[in-house]
Amino acid sequence: MRRTSLLKRIARREDGVTIIEFAFAMPVFAVILMALFDLGFQIYAQSIVQGAVQEAARASTLESGGSNSAALDDTVRKNVQTVIPGATLTFTRKNYANFEDVGIPEDFTDTSGSEDGICNNGEPFDDVNGNGVWDADRGADGLGGARDAVLYGASASFERVFPFHSFVPGMSKDVVIEGATVLRNQPYNEQGDRDPVVLNCP
Repeated sequence: MRRTSLLKRIARREDGVTIIEFAFAMPVFAVILMALFDLGFQIYAQSIVQGAVQEAARASTLESGGSNSAALDDTVRKNVQTVIPGATLTFTRKNYANFEDVGIPEDFTDTSGSEDGICNNGEPFDDVNGNGVWDADRGADGLGGARDAVLYGASASFERVFPFHSFVPGMSKDVVIEGATVLRNQPYNEQGDRDPVVLNCP
């Protein structure tokens, strides 16, 4: 009887229940907290990269693409790596005749009868950037010439703050953040002509 009574008293005791509940909840809470920190840092990094690109662009003037272009890259790299020391940065430039052309596809005539919105089956298109193929973005690679609009982009790659890739299948250990802005080359000369050549899609 005494043993049964003791067991009943123990069963009614709730001392230590909170510790057990905490032990179950803590790992889940910790993962959620780390995920929020990781996401928050990515958002912060995005603002840093975009801000560095725009700040450097405002402080620069683009001429023929030599030392000034390298100085622009160095400024962005320095500003980003001050906050994200391990970041690896790459830069891209595409040039256009004007701001309105940025991100616009090359014109083509949809003559195949299907009107599928795809340049194919020998349909004619205007090769604006001179690379011999139809592009969804008519910009030409590089800094361009005088008075051209330039889409300047920076991509920063760095390791995640927390190693989620170790236990989340398919997740990369690196985060890639991109920023971009559009600049106008200085009028140090007359703007070059961009006469498109009519070619045919395969």
